[in-house]
Amino acid sequence: MKYLGTAILALSAFAFTSAASAAVVCNGDGDCWRVKKKHEYPAGVNLRIYGDEWEPGDGYRWREAGEGRGYYRGGVWIGF
Repeated sequence: MKYLGTAILALSAFAFTSAASAAVVCNGDGDCWRVKKKHEYPAGVNLRIYGDEWEPGDGYRWREAGEGRGYYRGGVWIGF
């Protein structure tokens, strides 16, 4: 029983750290949004992916991520 509690605690910690991974994605227009996990984006889409701790400076603006996977282009959310 002692080992079962330890195993459950270890799995809970792993699940928390896995779920906590995130990133900031910015396009060439200066639109930035947070994603819960890193996605593979279509070729030719001008995006930069930063760590979750990255903060945009002047010339950037925060956007809310749209439904599902996607990216901003021209101020519009493009799903894929």
